[in-house]
Formats: sequence, C-alpha cells, structure tokens
Amino acid sequence: MSTLLEIKSSVLRQVQVCPSFRRRTEEEPGNTSADPQEPATGAWKPGDGVEFFTQMRLILKKGEGRRCLPCPEVLLRSSSPAPPEPVDPNRGLRALTQEEVEMLYEEALYTVLYRAGTMGPDQVDDQEALLSYLQQVFGTSPEEHAEAIECVKKAKAPKYALKVSVMRAKNLLAKDPNGFSDPYCMLGILSASGTPREPGPHKEQRFSFRKGAKRGSPLPAKCIQVTEVKSSTLNPVWKEHFLFEIEDVSTDQLHLDIWDHDDDVSLVEACRKLNEVIGLKGMSRYFKQIVKSARANGRAGPTEDHTDDFLGCLNIPIWRDTGMSQRGRSGFLSYLLLLSRLLQFEHRAEEPNSSSWRGELSRPAATVLCLHGAQSNLSALQLAVLHWQVSSRHHQTCTLDYGYLLGLLEDMQSHWEEAPSLPQEQEESLADSFSAFSEYALRLLRQLRDYFPATNSTAIHRLELLLKCLDKLQLFQPSFEICPFETELNMDIAAALKRGNREWYDRLLNSKSPREQPGPQRLAGLVELVDAIYEDLQSCYSIYASLFHSIIKIDFFTLTFRQLERLVAEEVWVLTEDLSPKMTLEVASRLFELYLSLADIQRFWSSILDRDSRSLALANIHVPFLPAVKLWLQVLRDQAKWRLQGAVDVDTLEPMDSSSKHSSSAATASLCFSHIQELWACLAWPDPAQAQGLGTQLSQDLCEAALFYTELLRKKVDTQPRASGEAVSEPLCVVLNNVELLRRAVGQALRGLAWPEGASGLAGGLPRPLLSCTQALDEDLHREACTVTAHLTSKMVGDIRKYVQHISLSPDSIQNDEAVAPLMKYLDEKLALLNTLLVKENLNRVLEALWELLLQAILQALGTNLDVSADFYSRFHFTLEALVTFFHADGQGLPMENLKDGSYKRLEEELRLHKCSTRECIEQYYLDKLKQRSLEQNRCGRLSVRCYYEAAEQRLVVEVLHAADLLPLDPNGLSDPFVIVELGPPHLFPLVHSQRTQVKSRTLHPVYDELFYFSVPAEACRRRGACVLFTVMDHDWLSTNDFAGEAALGLGSIGGIVRPQVGGSSRAGQPVTLHLRRPRAQVRSALRMLEGRTNREAQEFVKRLRELEKFMEADP
Repeated sequence: MSTLLEIKSSVLRQVQVCPSFRRRTEEEPGNTSADPQEPATGAWKPGDGVEFFTQMRLILKKGEGRRCLPCPEVLLRSSSPAPPEPVDPNRGLRALTQEEVEMLYEEALYTVLYRAGTMGPDQVDDQEALLSYLQQVFGTSPEEHAEAIECVKKAKAPKYALKVSVMRAKNLLAKDPNGFSDPYCMLGILSASGTPREPGPHKEQRFSFRKGAKRGSPLPAKCIQVTEVKSSTLNPVWKEHFLFEIEDVSTDQLHLDIWDHDDDVSLVEACRKLNEVIGLKGMSRYFKQIVKSARANGRAGPTEDHTDDFLGCLNIPIWRDTGMSQRGRSGFLSYLLLLSRLLQFEHRAEEPNSSSWRGELSRPAATVLCLHGAQSNLSALQLAVLHWQVSSRHHQTCTLDYGYLLGLLEDMQSHWEEAPSLPQEQEESLADSFSAFSEYALRLLRQLRDYFPATNSTAIHRLELLLKCLDKLQLFQPSFEICPFETELNMDIAAALKRGNREWYDRLLNSKSPREQPGPQRLAGLVELVDAIYEDLQSCYSIYASLFHSIIKIDFFTLTFRQLERLVAEEVWVLTEDLSPKMTLEVASRLFELYLSLADIQRFWSSILDRDSRSLALANIHVPFLPAVKLWLQVLRDQAKWRLQGAVDVDTLEPMDSSSKHSSSAATASLCFSHIQELWACLAWPDPAQAQGLGTQLSQDLCEAALFYTELLRKKVDTQPRASGEAVSEPLCVVLNNVELLRRAVGQALRGLAWPEGASGLAGGLPRPLLSCTQALDEDLHREACTVTAHLTSKMVGDIRKYVQHISLSPDSIQNDEAVAPLMKYLDEKLALLNTLLVKENLNRVLEALWELLLQAILQALGTNLDVSADFYSRFHFTLEALVTFFHADGQGLPMENLKDGSYKRLEEELRLHKCSTRECIEQYYLDKLKQRSLEQNRCGRLSVRCYYEAAEQRLVVEVLHAADLLPLDPNGLSDPFVIVELGPPHLFPLVHSQRTQVKSRTLHPVYDELFYFSVPAEACRRRGACVLFTVMDHDWLSTNDFAGEAALGLGSIGGIVRPQVGGSSRAGQPVTLHLRRPRAQVRSALRMLEGRTNREAQEFVKRLRELEKFMEADP
C-alpha cells in the first residue's frame, strides 16, 4: 500500500495531548502593570469604566474573606506585649504614716532578732543578711538602723510555745482479745530544769508517763495532754491539736505515748496517778522501752508495721513586746502591711514596667515572711488570704500576671475547704478585696477591645486568665456570710459587656459617621462602620465567644451580635428613609456597597449552626435598598460597555503572552463578567420575585454586552492591515480565541445568575428566563465563531482548489501518493501554524471547516471531469481515504463520525457510483428511492395502494386506492392530482410501459380505486432494485404539470413474490400507505452520474426519464 496512506498529522496528534485552553478569570491583561490582574491604568481614558470596576473589585475582595468562618489562628496575628492596663495608685492599700512605718520596721526587726528553729534550704539563715535586707526595704540610714535594733533588743523577750498536731497511726499491736486495740495518745513536755543526770553505762533506765523514777517531783498535770480513745482499731485517726508552753527552746523535749485503753481503769484516773510519779529518772528513754516492748510482743510481722505514724507540724508563736502589739495590732494586720511593703519593693527591683511579674520574692523576703507568719500563729488559710489581698490590691496599682493571681485563688480555695472559717473581721476584709478586684475586672471588660484585642495572642491569654480569676471568685460567693457581690457575678459581667458594646459602638459611630453630617456624606462612613462591626463580630465568634462560654458560661457572641445588629439596623433604617428622595448615582453606589456589607452580617449569623436570620432586626433591610440596587445595575450595564470599548481600543489583537492565545481585551471582558457574577452572588437578593426581575434584567444586560464586544472585535479586525499572500490571519485567530473565551466566561456568569426558587419554575437546572437567554446568546456566539472561522478559512479556498486540481490533472503514470503529496504537505504546514494560534475548540472548528472545503472542492472536481477513466476516480477515492486518516490522526483529531457525515457520504456515493457499471448505477437509482425516508411525513401527503402478484397469470396487480393531505399547488388552495405508476429498473422490465390514473379535480384527498396490470415474470420482480414507483402530479391546463410527490414500493416484499398465493386467489394483501416525498441528493447524484456517461444504455435511460417528464407535462 502506498506510503501516503500512513500519513498521520503530527499537529493533529498534539492537539488533544495539550490541555485545552482555560483562562483563569482572576487574571487580567497588562504585563507591564504592577498588578498582573489589571491593565495599566495609564492606557485608559477617564470615564472608560476602569474606576468603576476597580471599586467593584475592592468590594469583591472585601467579600472574599467573609465566605467562611475565620480560624482563630488567622485572627491572632500578633504576639507582641498586651496593651497596658489602667492602674490607679489610690486603689492600693492605705499609705502608712511615718510613725506606722517605724513601728512596722521594728516589727520586722523583732521577727528576725527573736527567731527560733532551723531555717529551710531555700531560706536565709544569716541574721545580718536579713537585717541588711530590711534596711534596704525601709530605706533607713545605718544610724537609724542601729538605733532601731537597740530599741528592739530592749523590748521584752517573747514567750515560746509548741503547737503539736496528732494526726494518725498505722498497724498498731492488737492488745485486746478481739484482735484490736483501743488506742489513745499521751503527750507532754519534759522541762530542761527537771532533766536528771545521764545514767550510767551499765544500768538501763526507763521512763513513761505511767512509770516514774524513785526520786523526783511529780510532773504537773498541765504538762500532759491526752487524745480521744479510738475504739477497736489498729489504724486510729485523731487530727487533734495541742499547745505547750516552752521554757527553753533549745533543751525542752516533747514525749508521746500510745496506750491501749482498759475499760476497768478510767483515763482520768490514769492521768492522776501519772502525775503522782516522783522524779523523772529514765523518762528520756521512754520511747526506747516502747519500741523494745513492741519488738518483744510482735515477732510475727515486720518491725516497722508496729511503730506509730506521727504526722505533725511545729509552729512557734511568740508573744511580742513591740509597738504594734502594744497598740493592739494583730499579727494578721502586721503581716498584711509587711507583705505589702516587701511586694512593692520586690516588684520595683524586678520589672517595674512589666505586667508579667508573678510575685517571685527574693530569699530574704520569703524568710522574713515565713518567720513572721510562724511567730504570729497564722494558719495556712490566713496566709493564703493575706497574699491574695495584698497582691490583688497591688495589681490595681502596678499590673501583675493574672496567672499568679489565679494561683493565689487556687491556693486559698484548697485551704478554705479544710480549715475552719475566718474571723468576721478577716472575712470582711477578704470580701472587700473580692469586690475591689471584680470592680476593676469589670472596668477592663467594658473596654474589652482596647485592653484585650483579638489580634494579640498575649492579650487574649491574659483575658483567659482574668476570666478564670472571676470564675474562682464566684466559687467563694456561697461561702461568705457577708456576700461581697450584690448580684450574681456573671450577671454583672454580662451587664458590663453590654455597656462596653454600646460605648464602643457610640465611639465608632461618632468617628466614622457622625449624625450631625448630611445623609449623603454619612454613607461612606456608615459603610466603614458596618465593616468594622463585621470584623468585630468575627473576633467575637472566633476568639472571645469560646473563652466566655467555657469559663463563665456567658454567650458573648449572641449577646454582642444581637446588640450591635439592632443598633446598626436602627441607624440604617433612619438613613435610608432620609436618602430615598435624594437618590443619585453616587448615593446609589454607596447604598449598594452598604447593603452588601449588611447582607454579609446576615449571612454570618445564618452560617453559624443554621441560625434563622428572619428574627434579626436586619431581616427586611433589603426593602429600602431596592431602588438603589436597580439604579446601580443600570450603571453597571453602561460601565461594562465602556470598559469593553476601552479594552478593545487598546487591544493590538496579539496574544498576551506565550501561554495564552487570546488578546488583552478578551481577558478584560472575561474578568468583567466574572466580577458581575461574583457581585450577584454577594447580592443574594432575598425576595424571590424581586430577584427574578433583577436577575432577568442583569442577564439581558450581560448578553447585550457580550454581543457588543463581538461587534467591537469585528470592527477592530476590519481596520487591521492585511498582509498580502497570507493564508492564515493571526488577528483572525486571536479574534476567534477571544470569542471562545467570551463564550465560556459569559456562559459561566449567566449560570451563576440563578435566583432563588419560587419566582419561576426551573428548566434544565436554571430559571426559564435565564435558560432561554443563555441558549440564545450561545447560539449568537456560535454563529459569530462560525463567521470568523469562515473568514479565516476563506483565505485557504484558492490554495485547496489548486491542490485538488493538481490531483485531477495528474497523469495516470504518476502514483497516487505522489499526486496527493502537495495537498498533504500544504495542510500539515497550515495546521501546524493554526495549532500554535488557536485553542482546542477553535482548532476543531477550523478543521471541520477545512474538511468541508476539501469535500466540496473534490465534488466540484468530479462534476467538471465527466467521461474520464476509472483511474481518475480511484485516485480521488485514495485521496479521500488519505484525508480521513490525516484529519482523524488516530483519534487525536476530528471524530470519525464527524468526518464521515454530510458531504462525505455524498462524495463517497459518487465515487462508488463512478466505479459501478451503467446497470448498477440504474439499480442504485431505484434503490436510493426505496431507501428514502420522509423526515416530514405529512408535508407531501399519503398514498394508499395495494400490490400483489398473480402467479397463474404471471402478472403484477397494482391498485391505486386513494391519497390524502396532498400539497395545494393551485392558486385556489387545491390541486388536480393524478398518479403515474411505473416499474423499474427499465432493464429488468424492458417491455413494460408506465400507466397513470385519472385526474381528480380540485381536491387534496382524491379517491381513485383504479386497477393496473403489468405482465412481468416473478423472477424479474425478485431482482435487486425491482420496485413500483408512484409519482403524484398536479395537472395544469395552461402550464407545465407540477410535481407533488413520489413513493416507491419494493416488489420483493409483496404478496405472491415472497410466497405463492394460497388457493389461487386473485386478490390478496392489505392496503399499504406510502408517504410521499421529494427526491433527495443521493437519488439525483445517481442520475447525474448516468447523465455524465456516454454509453448507449445510460443515455437511453436518461432520455427515457426526460420523455417521461415531458409525458407528465402533456395533457392526459
């Protein structure tokens, strides 16, 4: 097979490999512009729509960030220090007088000078270091410091006491028959003055409260105290506290016994007898004897299981002789004043301007406070309360870390549940500190946006800790006999938040849109106000709401949204009523932007847990905005046209860049329509009926603008100079790509204009008015694309005809592939160029147009070359197959069903007929008539006939019954029809002549009932193409008869031909209704083929048809 049959266009194979062109609607032409999405503003004239669409683009950008709920990570953009909180020196503790400061200084020195016990590892044991630290705290000179120390030393020495707590014991010995014991504790102080001499090394001495020495004075009863008896247990729990006076803290000893109580001897009697013990000899070895006895009696288990478990605390209260104690100042108040002094000193020394200080005290300060607390006999609860009172007051004068304050509250809460209640005076003092702190916190919450901005992560963390502190305060509220809060604290917080919202709104309104300004001037500021409120609501939902709800159970977002939304609605209603009579283009533009911002607020509420926006004050806010929106859409229509006009004016009809195949004006038009679609989505008009009217008008405006743009392109390309001899016009290719991009952009924009259901029924997924508008525009743009394609391919018609003529004139000696090669090379070169200039859809359009041009050129060549050799037709048949392979390109080019349709079928039929003999062409003529199917069955009417074959007589019987719905071919609206009946093909029935019916005057429904006989053999009726042909004519007396329709009936399917007649019946079969039609192209092509042949049989057949036509025209 010739090598040319293997030609596959590489260009066409690459068409489908490369992705189809998709223009992103976000991009805008203008490579030299600073913004790649916008053309250079210097190229635009004032009033060409640039400023309008720039403003619209800003509106859309504003709405893009509002399409979804913001994430906290997006809002918390800054980790810088939080804004400083307001401080007031007057909110701290009362300032001390100089005399009170001196007394407090002496109190601190007294604490250090008369300390007792051992310091902890984190405390300072050096007395001089502690005294030096106090000198720095109180700022005294060395002389004043020394004088104060001498004064303290002259004071009365303190009295010491030991505080003992007996908690519990574990795994005691069982002394009773029931396997348990009834344990109790006896404990007392052994004075240093009564301690005997050390015993000798060889004599063991014992002491017990119930076993005394032989010598000595009786132990006083006040030195012995007894716990309760815990019956029947080996793991007693007492939790009892005792206080003993101490004479000498360095030598006095504490002793404790655990006894099993005997019911026969009372505990009081045992104590009395114990006090009669003379002497204290061996008392120091009392515990050793108890341990030894335990080991002797408890061998069955481990030794440690039978020892008592003593848990206690050693506190040394001091009865002071200082100026503050002489004036009746309690240790509680002294500690409070001393802690306040130390806290102020430590804060100034560490970070005086920082809000993150957590109250970390230096070692000397912690040591002094520890000594003073112990010496003042302050409980853990009292110490926690004191630290909270001082720190919370200090926080209001110099900001501290809220985490530190929260820790103080938690520490106080842990001791509150275990310790007894505070004295009334101390509880009132604590309640006052709670009230002062809550008042300070509520003032901060009223200015929430100032002190805790949502964009500052540090401030938000401080807010979280502050709310946790307030939550802790609520937990203490039921524990106070004197309630520190007049109402529930969370109610006060909610009231403070509402008041803060209103104050923030009023400040914002006065700064953005003061009521004193005229209505039109307030519009711009009101838009900014609504935008600021939207951003604030985003912060409320994403940042604040979760904190308030999770910590103090307040729905801050709903509270804020309802309040601000109502305030905005009231302001907008009043303003729109004032502006209704003053509607101008500028006012309408501002009102339109204002409505979009209000609609965003409504959608924000609806997007949260499907909340219903109909209950909002903004529910019907769209009503007063309708006139402004209508006016603004009219402005949009005009501005869009101006923008397109300006884009085309500066367009050079060249591709924007190497990656795109359209020009700058198409990108501008696409972006304009995309912006309009996005704007409609943002508008989201809630009333369905009004939305239908607005959407219908906007869709019509879009279609009008699109057609306006194509008209501008057509005028633009007509003014472009054309290069002589250029077969492919690059500007036309760019225009064609522009039209395709426009079709996509407008189609997408129109589909995005769908309005809410209810206004009109939906058809095909779109409202009917929008669907019809979309379909009409698509048809218009398709016709425009076909027109541009025709202009583009018209420049190639001459070349294609020239190469087809070259094929037809090539001598038979040249091979087929050589004859076709110039045409294939030309097509390959042109398609390679078109592939670089056109997008996929347009390349397919051009391929289809070129394919049709090629088919028509070949058909024309066949029509002008009659009576040629068979090789001529074989060459064109080869050419057709090569072109099919070329344009299909292994599935990468045009689909095979598109290639082999329309003109291809006609050309293929003519080539096939040229290869047939004359008789085969005649048979094909009749076969084509049999294959015809009327597409409009009622157009030419119907004819009822009955046909059957009488085998005995060897004749064919044709009965013409009647006709109906014939064409009115006379001026009176009727016809004079008659029917011509003939058999074909003629070479099968050479002796048979045609017959005809009578003429039925003035009717479209003639009834004939005429019978015709044709003497023909049955074998001839079974041949290929054998048929009976019915031709209906309209008889005219003064002119040529008119053709009314024809129908053919194959003889191979009638009764008597397929099978013999049963019983020799002369009549058989049912009537057949035939639909009349006109001859189609394939029938005429066979006739034309016969007309071009010069052999006798073809000429006689054509001549007979001509005579038959004359016979039809003659008077019957």
